[in-house]
Amino acid sequence: MEEPSPLEQIRRRMALALGENAVFDGWTRAAVDAAADQLGIDRAQARLAVPKGQAAMVELYIQGVDLALEEQLPPEQLMALKIRERIRTLVWTRLEIMAPAREAVRRGLAILAMPQNLALGARTGWNTADLMWRLAGDTSTDYNHYTKRITLGAVYASTLVAWLDDNSEGWADTAGFLDRRIDNVMQFERWKAQWRGQEHFSVARFLGRLRYPPR
Repeated sequence: MEEPSPLEQIRRRMALALGENAVFDGWTRAAVDAAADQLGIDRAQARLAVPKGQAAMVELYIQGVDLALEEQLPPEQLMALKIRERIRTLVWTRLEIMAPAREAVRRGLAILAMPQNLALGARTGWNTADLMWRLAGDTSTDYNHYTKRITLGAVYASTLVAWLDDNSEGWADTAGFLDRRIDNVMQFERWKAQWRGQEHFSVARFLGRLRYPPR
């Protein structure tokens, strides 16, 4: 693997600290300077390394969360768990990583929800779901590759919103919410397995029945 450039190394070091300082300074250059001071990085180098623009800063922070997630949950640790627990652990660990920047995450979601940033928001959401499934050991390449990421992306997004408004002790409300959403995903996966197992199943006939239900 190619060694990251010096600026890329600074960018990676800055990512999480940027989010933590954005709690106080917003997604601004002031947060970049504060993060640089926190890490002992020259401000001029930090400004060169960190992309300009609020949306780009939010994207950098999300990438930092991704890297931290990979570091905290190595494959050998996850593979010892059942698939349901792997997914739950991945989602919950992401929340724990983001906890110091919780209010900045709220602002970051609002930034990604702006019309000009919708494509970026969709891409980062997809990348997050893809990473979690890959860390969970998924190697699917057929339509399952897409349905798994769409369903997990929806679970993660809804759980993230619930977490941002959760004032319960130990995020108990979020934990219950996440467990219910994962139960839904597991039911969906079982349904897909049964659907694929049907003999002589005709997609054309199935779609035809949806359009022209039998009387």
